[in-house]
Amino acid sequence: MLNQKRYSGIGSRQTPPAILDRMTRIASFLEKQEYILYSGGAKGADSAFEKGVSDQDMKKIFLPWKGFNGKKSSLCHISSAAVTLAEQFHPQWLSLSPSAKKLMIRNGYQVLGEALDTPVDMVVCYTPHGKIEGGTGQALRIAKHFKIPVFNLYYNKDIDWILSWMDTGTICLGKDMELESWRISNAFNNVGA
Repeated sequence: MLNQKRYSGIGSRQTPPAILDRMTRIASFLEKQEYILYSGGAKGADSAFEKGVSDQDMKKIFLPWKGFNGKKSSLCHISSAAVTLAEQFHPQWLSLSPSAKKLMIRNGYQVLGEALDTPVDMVVCYTPHGKIEGGTGQALRIAKHFKIPVFNLYYNKDIDWILSWMDTGTICLGKDMELESWRISNAFNNVGA
């Protein structure tokens, strides 16, 4: 199982309907490419990605607590390592409510896996105006730290890149993709702008 391909399919609950449809199609395509979806069971983007995966074994839905949004995933535990990770990457950790902390903790699993030792190959997401905020922002801060390529469907260039992959079947997620992920660094520079 070491060679499993994984991606995080996440994003805003306010993702536009056209992007939600695209996320579902992307998830279906990635399932055919044998990528396992890591997501978080939230309404909006998370649910759109999940809808595109037909084989239950091809998705891991990490929940902040049992029954979140009516989901039945067993992946709803919280480890001390996940708490430490969340504290490290959230800029306002101490001001969060207990339930908000659980949501932020869950985001670490979406990027690094159940034991926080199997990072995804890429993150496909949507954030309004490309901003790094909310739960998706937490996941993106972690992805940036671990140099995981991020494709934010807010940006036409990222949409074009994924559509090209879907059309041609050709992908390159090597070291050169770090350059393609310049947008995440730019978004961090514009936080609060």
